[in-house]
Amino acid sequence: METQSQYQLLHAEGSATPIKGWVRGVPLEEQAHRQLQNIATLPFVGPWVAVMPDVHLGKGATVGSVVPTRGAIIPAAVGVDIGCGMAAVRTTLQAKDLPDNLAQLRSSIERGVPVGNGRGGDHHRMPASVETRLAASGLYERLQAIKAKHRRIRTDKLDRQLGTLGGGNHFIEICLDQTDAVWVMLHSGSRGTGNLIGTYFIERAREELAHRVLGFHLPDKDLAFFMEGEPLFEDYVEAVSWAQDYARHNREAMLARVLDEMRHRLPTFQLDRLAVNCHHNYVQRETHGGESLLVTRKGAVSAREGELGIIPGSMGTRSYIVRGKGNPDSFHSCSHGAGRVMSRTAARQNITLSQHRAATAHVECRKDAGVIDESPAAYKSIDAVMAAQTDLVEVLHTLRQVLCVKG
Repeated sequence: METQSQYQLLHAEGSATPIKGWVRGVPLEEQAHRQLQNIATLPFVGPWVAVMPDVHLGKGATVGSVVPTRGAIIPAAVGVDIGCGMAAVRTTLQAKDLPDNLAQLRSSIERGVPVGNGRGGDHHRMPASVETRLAASGLYERLQAIKAKHRRIRTDKLDRQLGTLGGGNHFIEICLDQTDAVWVMLHSGSRGTGNLIGTYFIERAREELAHRVLGFHLPDKDLAFFMEGEPLFEDYVEAVSWAQDYARHNREAMLARVLDEMRHRLPTFQLDRLAVNCHHNYVQRETHGGESLLVTRKGAVSAREGELGIIPGSMGTRSYIVRGKGNPDSFHSCSHGAGRVMSRTAARQNITLSQHRAATAHVECRKDAGVIDESPAAYKSIDAVMAAQTDLVEVLHTLRQVLCVKG
């Protein structure tokens, strides 16, 4: 499919590695811009860096960036929420099949799916379906093999968190599309075990950095890396692959639990064939322009030609089911959401409870101070984000949420 790219060049004058940014009409904070320029200085990064319209400052690498590397991998660029992503499925239900008051349905989903961080976000008694999935997946055996080489990696969260939501920006939503069809959509990742794996290997990369003789300036210790051929490189690839698979299973298990709760409270329904399950924090080997690259998507979604993806807005705005256009300039990628315009601290300081309640008046969701940092005002305009990437994706379905569960 022929596309005319609408990116802007964001690299510093004289930079050897270009930065292509889909940022027309959306804010780009100066700190995030500097962070992008820092990562582009690394000699193994390239042929260019792609920046999505939901871009904002991150730890290690900028959220909303696609960072290709040759012969090296940066653990902090992938981050600690390895395999975080989205899942969605369309049902045969229509808006008229939902009760006027969705409070009971929200409560039953929150009882059926552990939400939040800490012990409350774990299974107290693991559902049989989750136990069966874990046994059949091979995840336990693969993690034991990783732990045999890296004893500091903990495995005690593995079974207790498969099929659980977590906290922060993770959510479960019931949505209606443009035809009033009912969808289930959720956002989560590899939970505590993935976090521990990410944290461990970021620390190991920093330790390795102390022993390296660099022929270049490393502007940020969070850009510490492993080189291909080193044992830690192979071990990290194995561990990150495990976490990405765990994240996908986690979303599938959670989706099954949500649908089970819906079956108890709603009219009989079936699932449509249209379902999506996609990562947006991950790394994998891909070929672009005939070159084999390690592509890290830090808050970005794969958007190969014809590939389906999910771009969520915020608690009170629209979300989109999209189809990729396979734009080579973005390494076949698109944004993973709206992107923050306020840090969590700034959101808690600047958004009032009454503003949050007004912005989410049409949604059955939490209206308390504990979710102020996730209020719609903390995010960029999803309309502006979508307008900035029309050369990357086409919209198939526009979803508006009527129920939102937050951890």
